[in-house]
Amino acid sequence: MQLLRPESVEAAAAALGNGSVALAGGTDLVPMLRDRLVSAETLVELKEVVPRGVEGTRIGAGTTLAELEVDPEIPAALREACALAASPQLRSMGTIGGNLLQATRCWYWRLDFPCFLHGGSRCHAREGAHREHAIFGNERCASAHPSDPAAALLALGARVRTSRRELGLEELYRLPTEDDRNVTALEPGELILELDVPRPEASVYLKAMDRARWAFPLVGVAAARFADGVRLALAGVAPIPWRLDSETDLDRATPLPGTAYKVELARPLIRRALHSVT
Repeated sequence: MQLLRPESVEAAAAALGNGSVALAGGTDLVPMLRDRLVSAETLVELKEVVPRGVEGTRIGAGTTLAELEVDPEIPAALREACALAASPQLRSMGTIGGNLLQATRCWYWRLDFPCFLHGGSRCHAREGAHREHAIFGNERCASAHPSDPAAALLALGARVRTSRRELGLEELYRLPTEDDRNVTALEPGELILELDVPRPEASVYLKAMDRARWAFPLVGVAAARFADGVRLALAGVAPIPWRLDSETDLDRATPLPGTAYKVELARPLIRRALHSVT
């Protein structure tokens, strides 16, 4: 395996594809390479070309979660989401750009079952064990997106600047379809460079998990209050970060038998989050 260290964003983007894979913090990619879920002839290191650090409302995609969780300029919801994600060691390595693109933790996908995301015709979780899986958007794939910061950024109305365009965070994600099994709208060779994160009047991120620390969300709730109202977003409940217009949207959930508890888990978390920001 070859490691490339390009000196510009253009060179990095040009090097991707044809057996090459982008490498940022590596906290998600390296285990997938080890488990043969991803194969690569070449790793393209992004450390020197992707912006890092915070300047006003702009966050470089190479900024680590550990840096964000202690930065007083960052909205509380994002700081809290970063602080609750993974272990201190992983937060010190993992970048915010990589965190937004991390793969599902669905054990069927991780064990390389021929599931819908792997190009198969069925979702094994719908028929098998699915306690940690989705309650929204789960018709074709019941996996649950594991990113805490992604839900916080969705509630905050963040925008993403890539090597090719600018788009809202909600446009970055998409439910998988028969024609396209990807859960992001990034094109081949497109890199996330920066995030623009508006400053809310108040925000919070709350999380229910199996352990007191260092676990993926069973349900994560982000709330952000702006002049035009409160925005809500959830982690761990759909194949992508999930936006709610109001608490009553929970009534539209489509849980599987083993995930119905997530609906009831989300209700008090949403009430607490709303109380915290209003």
